[in-house]
Amino acid sequence: MQLQLQNIVPTPLKDKLLQRHSDVWNKQLQLSNPEYIKIKAPSGTGKTTLVHILYKLRKDYEGNVLLDNKNLAALNADELALLRQQNISIIFQDLRLFPHLTARENIELNRVLQQPFYESNMIDEMAGQLGITHILHQKALMCSYGEQQRVAIIRALMQPFKWLIMDEPFSHLDKNNINKAAALIDAECKKRNAGFLLTDLEDDEHFNYAKLLNL
Repeated sequence: MQLQLQNIVPTPLKDKLLQRHSDVWNKQLQLSNPEYIKIKAPSGTGKTTLVHILYKLRKDYEGNVLLDNKNLAALNADELALLRQQNISIIFQDLRLFPHLTARENIELNRVLQQPFYESNMIDEMAGQLGITHILHQKALMCSYGEQQRVAIIRALMQPFKWLIMDEPFSHLDKNNINKAAALIDAECKKRNAGFLLTDLEDDEHFNYAKLLNL
């Protein structure tokens, strides 16, 4: 699935963003899975805004986002739901877990939103790999932010996808847990022949990136 960005600029930030160099804003970009794309994005440059545009949570932008030559803005509600269930998975910076559901329930909800990609035992396998088996039956609000971040990663990997969008997915993890999470994400993307787009504040060596872009 090809992802094309055609001169995208968020309207509220337009004047500010066009005054600085960017490899993304107001540029023509063509990204193809299974590429791994890293977007280095200092604070205030619209990192989360970009993620929300790509997931069609925002419409206040100029330009076009195309998925296999179909304009994202033209999708109706049913087409958008199918896109999110089958082709695009996401890890939000603010995680968006349901606080009063358990960690397992948060993950399970995403697993069964469509024809399940995995059986439920895969939750336990991934939780074991990321060291959070012991919190699966805790309510999300009782988990540390780092634990919640790993729950959000597993939740995103429960569904089928051709693109995985990640907004600072490792911000509250130590080096050891980042390595474990990155290895799991890499394995799951390879299993699906999927690509990803990751935003972060700094350079890293977590993955073998096909493109390194500055926002």
